[in-house]
Amino acid sequence: MREKLQELLKRSYSPYYHFPVSCIIKMNDGSEFCGVNVENANGTSICAERNAIASAICAGYKKGDFNHVYLMLSSDKIGWPCFACRQVLLEFLTMDTPVTCYTSKDETSVTLKDLCPYPFDDEDLS
Repeated sequence: MREKLQELLKRSYSPYYHFPVSCIIKMNDGSEFCGVNVENANGTSICAERNAIASAICAGYKKGDFNHVYLMLSSDKIGWPCFACRQVLLEFLTMDTPVTCYTSKDETSVTLKDLCPYPFDDEDLS
């Protein structure tokens, strides 16, 4: 997965912060959806995680179809999804879904519950 993510980093559009991010979302049926961050001048950028999730949704997948999130930053330090992405992950993934973050040399896995110990979800809206 590391090699796929490294290759995907090259597709990032990040001319402002120069901080490429790549994401691959694996589905329960084994399909994979890719995403990269896409920056723009006014700051309303698209994160790699949300890009990959949106691609899966456009292909017809639904909440509960997501199996694993793989993420890589162009850094030697492990990085985690931003809070906007965490909220979107909460919408479509289960709390035990693994999230694996890579650098060129290391990797670390946690569950979505580890990333979001106090989620805001549909139960909070009632």
